[in-house]
Amino acid sequence: MLERDTSYEGVFFTAVKTTGIFCRPGCTARSPKPENVEFFGHADECLAAGYRACLRCKPMDAAAIAPPWVQRLLTLVDGDPEQRWSDAQLQAEGIEPLKLRRWFKQHFGMTFHAWLRTRRLGMALGGIKQGDSIDSAAFDSGYESLSGFRDAFQKSFHITPGRAANSEPLLFTRLTTPLGPMIAMAERRGLVLLEFLDQPSLTRQVESLQHRFGYAVAPGHNAHLQHIEQQLAEYFAGQRSEFSVTLHMPGSEFSRRVWAELANIPYGHTTTYGAIARLLGKPGASRAVGLANGHNRLSIVVPCHRVIGADGSLTGYAGGQPRKAFLLRLENAAVQLTEQLAL
Repeated sequence: MLERDTSYEGVFFTAVKTTGIFCRPGCTARSPKPENVEFFGHADECLAAGYRACLRCKPMDAAAIAPPWVQRLLTLVDGDPEQRWSDAQLQAEGIEPLKLRRWFKQHFGMTFHAWLRTRRLGMALGGIKQGDSIDSAAFDSGYESLSGFRDAFQKSFHITPGRAANSEPLLFTRLTTPLGPMIAMAERRGLVLLEFLDQPSLTRQVESLQHRFGYAVAPGHNAHLQHIEQQLAEYFAGQRSEFSVTLHMPGSEFSRRVWAELANIPYGHTTTYGAIARLLGKPGASRAVGLANGHNRLSIVVPCHRVIGADGSLTGYAGGQPRKAFLLRLENAAVQLTEQLAL
């Protein structure tokens, strides 16, 4: 709580006795004295104990869903994607630029204006893939200088516009979950990445996809992203035990074999690195299995959270052990409820 660690989103709520308010772990309000705090596992428990929701972090909103003023701005951007938004224009819409900058940095990892530029470049990438000339793509995306467009394009996608026609666009969007915001990335062949936004290795994973596999990363939507958003919501509601979204998982042959075994771990069950190694016919390869497990880019969907230590300990998890414990509790509770209903 004192470190405002967002990896504990959805795992516990902080209730302050002196104010009567409860918050999410990452709330930016002034930290209370520890002796004035009690903790709850669920928001409804806080309400039942007489606490009211914090107006700053809005703990009743799953994973800090975009507030109305951000939603209104995104609607305006969709309506006129070529518009350049100056601070004066934002203020005319009743939006404080600094507040907007902070919100986008927290939830997208970039400022609003950087997101807007990347979005326009993503539209240009789509045009080039469909056969538009580089000149047309540059001017249609609001650039008055071809050299400026080329520089911005290469900086954003790590590829020149001329080579973009042969590259594979990797579209990304932000998803809200009870455990905090996640980022989903998908290309035409399927979902490629699903990770928590605060995962330390996320930047390295995205750079690997760009440099090793030639992806051009841009904001956007496709059918795979729509499917995972819907199915992830059903999973957290305890209504889905298997994912049917199409996956595309570039990697080494050994990594893909490990990931395939991860996908076979039944919902509500756990296994160990050693057990997976034996299934692969490599009983001495527990460490290699652990490394491949750590390179899994599809959290929850390819359930690496179901792999535990041989002694029953949770072991490492890129999203943080509190999230791992939460996911295992969620699945166990759903399995127990199903068994009770079957009696």
